[in-house]
Amino acid sequence: METVHLLISGKVQGVFFRDSSRMAAQKLKITGWIKNRQDGKVEAMISGEEKNVKAFVDWCKSGPERAKVEEVIVSTKEKTSFEKFEIKRH
Repeated sequence: METVHLLISGKVQGVFFRDSSRMAAQKLKITGWIKNRQDGKVEAMISGEEKNVKAFVDWCKSGPERAKVEEVIVSTKEKTSFEKFEIKRH
């Protein structure tokens, strides 16, 4: 298991990024959370098998069709387990 924090910038709000990421996370058996930040970025904390975490991070680099991802900052965190993948409201 691996846990990472993601900070995603670009045109990532108002383009179904969070909802699309939830579907991607479910396919990859990823748990954690994702939320919009007030500065226009999307933030996530995810956990899963290393190969699945890598696949999710790769997905975030392009995101859904209407997104224009400019940067994804990934930092490894202490292993954390989450019950499910959820969209947090501010």
